[in-house]
This record gives sequence, structure tokens and C-alpha cells, in this order.
Amino acid sequence: MASPLATQLTRLVDQISTIIVGKRPQIEDCVACLLAGGHLLIEDVPGVGKTTLAHALAVSLGLRFSRVQFTADLMPSDLIGVSVYERSKEAFVFHPGPVFAQVLLADEINRAGPKTQSALLEAMEEQQVSVEGATRALPRPFFVIATQNPNDQLGTYALPESQLDRFLMCITLGYPDRSSERALLAGKDRREAIQSLQPVMTPDELLAAQKAVLAVHASDALLDYLQALIAATRSGRWFVEGLSPRAGIAVLRAAKAHALLDQRDYVAPDDIQAILAQTVAHRLMPMAGAGRGRAEQVRAMVQAVALP
Repeated sequence: MASPLATQLTRLVDQISTIIVGKRPQIEDCVACLLAGGHLLIEDVPGVGKTTLAHALAVSLGLRFSRVQFTADLMPSDLIGVSVYERSKEAFVFHPGPVFAQVLLADEINRAGPKTQSALLEAMEEQQVSVEGATRALPRPFFVIATQNPNDQLGTYALPESQLDRFLMCITLGYPDRSSERALLAGKDRREAIQSLQPVMTPDELLAAQKAVLAVHASDALLDYLQALIAATRSGRWFVEGLSPRAGIAVLRAAKAHALLDQRDYVAPDDIQAILAQTVAHRLMPMAGAGRGRAEQVRAMVQAVALP
């Protein structure tokens, strides 16, 4: 019999799947990223459901949701907040910005300038912001879903590798298949459908689920396999530079979250293989002449590394 937590997580994925039709693997990746305590980057063309996914996730978890449309003129204070002098109180009063949410959608992050991008990524890393000398903690849980347009589109600023590394996962939704698109065309508006959703977990239950991820067991043989994959990225055969220790920890956390979603209390090699491309491809650059994209190069490397 499935545990209460496993039942809740299944209901969560099922409910979001009624809004984002035909994208269950990507929804599971999104939930796994949240359970692992990381942040998610979605790179795709406009209009495929990135904003809808973020909103449906927040409503299904009873979390405060905020959306910021990143533009070239967006300033860090527009995101973090600002202190305003109020005559009635004869003092400056801090007005928090949209970053003080539990699920923050940073829409088209690569359309904002580097200074604003850095302000968001600092908040992601530190779970707090500094405003006029005062440190203010962000709410818990705090989950950022950033969307990014392809870099060949006009008016975009590519995120540097050091900033990409702050995202636990990077996924692509892609276009729906024919039957899923037909369901979207024939069904009611997705925004209306979101309003009818009910939370399947409370914020406290989500925090407990994030703690449960840390308790998922990883055997010595499993860690040997993970280290073999990390070593392969550093061999000079597949990528220009290999994974950092922080990236290796990110892979393990994501694999533990995937195992929990699969209703197991231990990590299997299948868990690592299932999340590896989404967790490391955006951190790696294939060798010149590889003839493959980042994710395809990761999958080719996995095929070449022996299982334990």
C-alpha cells in the first residue's frame, strides 16, 4: 500500500496533468526539482504552457504565487522591493517586491539585464535578500521557475554558466502531440481550469516532503556509479569541462526526489539516468565537433558508462 506522502505526490502530478496535457514527464521533473529544494529553468518558445505550469503547481500546493515579466528596463528594486518614506509614520517603510512569494515565475529571464538577473539568482542561492543594509529572509518553501527564450531571439541576454549552475534542472516542454493539442483546443481555457483546482498538499506538508527526500537512501554502489558518471564528464572525451562537486550533489538530490516520486526509499541507477540530462546538460559544453546537443551528448555518455 502506498504511503500517504506517495498518494499526495501522485495526486499532485495527476492534478497538474489535467492542466498541462500530455507532459507528465516534464511535470514530474518540475515536482522533483521542487522536492529536491532546487530551482527550475524552462527553455522554450513562447506559448507552450510554461506560465500555466508554474501557476497550476502553486495553486495545487496552496502556495503564494507571483509572476514577474522580465524586460530590459526591469530594475533589481522592481524585483526585491524598496523602502518608501511614509509621512504618517515619519519613517521609511519597506515594501516587499514580488520575490517575496513561495513560487516565483521569472518569465523570460534572459530579456532582463545582467544586474537584475544577478539580483534574482542571489536570492535563489541565499534564500534571503539584502535591502539598504538589512537582511530579509524569503518565505519557505521558496521555488523559482524561470523561463528562457531561445538565445537566437531578439533582445535576449544569455545567462552565463555561473548563473545557469544555480538552477537544479533545465527542461523543455516542447509542442504537444496531436491528441493533447486537440484536447487543449476543445477544452475550456486553462486559466479558468486553474481557478477550479484545490490544494492537494499544504506548505507544511511540502516542507516535510522535502525533508523526506534527504532521508532517501543511496548505497555505496550507487555513489560509485554517480562518481563514474561525474568522472566521465571530466575525462575530456565528452565535454570541454566536467561537472563540479556542487553539480554532483545536485544530481544526487534530484535522483532522491525522483525515487520518492516513484514510491521508493532508495535511489536506483534508473533514477540517476532519468534525471541526469535535465540536471547537468545546461552545465556542460560538448566537445567541438561532437555533432550533438548538450542533452544528447549526456545520454550518449551514459550509454558508455558501465552500470555498477
